[in-house]
Parts: sequence; C-alpha cells; structure tokens
Amino acid sequence: MGGTDLPHLQLPDHGLKTRHGPDGDAVFDPIRRKWVALLPEEWVRQHFVNHLVHDKGCPASLITVEKALVLNEMRKRADVVVHDRNGLPVALVECKAPDVRLTQAVFEQAARYNVVFKVPYLLVTNGLKHYCCRVDHSTGDVRFLVDIPDHEAMCAL
Repeated sequence: MGGTDLPHLQLPDHGLKTRHGPDGDAVFDPIRRKWVALLPEEWVRQHFVNHLVHDKGCPASLITVEKALVLNEMRKRADVVVHDRNGLPVALVECKAPDVRLTQAVFEQAARYNVVFKVPYLLVTNGLKHYCCRVDHSTGDVRFLVDIPDHEAMCAL
C-alpha cells in the first residue's frame, strides 16, 4: 500500500511517521515504540490514537495498543485500551479498516471484549465513522453519545 493509496479519514491529521522498506510500508506506533506494517486497520488505529492523545487529552503513557485478553479460553487482542491515572481501564476502542462497515457484529465484538475489561466507554471506528457509547455495568444500560469524551471525562466516573 503506497502512501497515495491511503484513504483520507474523518480524523485530524497529526502527522504519522511512515516509511517504505524492504518489507513494505510501515507506520511508527509511538505507543508500542516500533514500526508496524501499514495495513488499512493500522492506518485507522494510529490516527485514532493520535486523536485520543492530541485532541482528547489522553496521556500516551495511559494507552495500550493491542492489549492481550483471554475470552472463552481464546487469546484475543483489544485494539486500544485507555486507562485512568491509577491504571484502570476506562475505554476500549475497536478499530476496523475504512472499507469495513460498522455493523452490529463489530459492536458485539467490542461488547464481548468488555466482558473482560468492564470499561464505561466503548468506541468503534473505521476512521470514517466513529461511535461511542457509555456502558452502565450496574444496570446494563448502553447509551450512545454524540461526542467522544475527553480523558478527564472518561475518568470522572
């Protein structure tokens, strides 16, 4: 995937570091501190992480990318997990490639991962559309929000 093939996303462009090498195109992930293959989902993930850091006030040190989890005895990875200052997870982000529709199945995937993390905020994005919902674990209520809260609001619960 060459640089001109990457789709414009509905996220602010905070300047990703990309390079072309012998193994193909790569993007630098500042959270994992390494170069990773520049696949469409990774393009979305890196833009969304930058949005969380630069626009929503999430400290990079409180973000985990590809956080391992075990669900029904199967190993999985959550795309992005945001933590509060005590290290407790407060938001889970499921990223899809721009050409993937955000269907009920995508929300169900995020909800299954949340059985493990029990975060109050679930977000799904394909870089073109973004959805955020607030989950009240005491009542089971799920409420979709108009805007993605900033880090302070995520941690205020």
